[in-house]
Amino acid sequence: QVQLVQSGGGLVQPGGSLSLSCATSGIFFSVAGMGWYRQAPGKQRELVATIRGASTHYADSVKDRFTISSDKAKNMVYLQMNSLKPEDTAVYFCKAAYRGNDYWGRGTQVTVSS
Repeated sequence: QVQLVQSGGGLVQPGGSLSLSCATSGIFFSVAGMGWYRQAPGKQRELVATIRGASTHYADSVKDRFTISSDKAKNMVYLQMNSLKPEDTAVYFCKAAYRGNDYWGRGTQVTVSS
């Protein structure tokens, strides 16, 4: 059974930093495509960043501010978020693309507000 368990997030002031973690189980982590997505109130879910092997991809809105990384030994994916803006406020989801299926974490709230 594939499971993605998220942690991290919370409330931070503009310009601050937060980190998210995603612990995976039930997948062969080395061949999975992992990513972070977010959904703000009233908006569609959007891609934030993806990682597969050593290859990463970022949405233009988070480039140079967010960093996605993984630890294959621990089956973990991380998202380091710096220079946060109010428009980064959203529920963030971890996603695994594995053997033709997509698996999602339950979501973590990130709120950027003064």
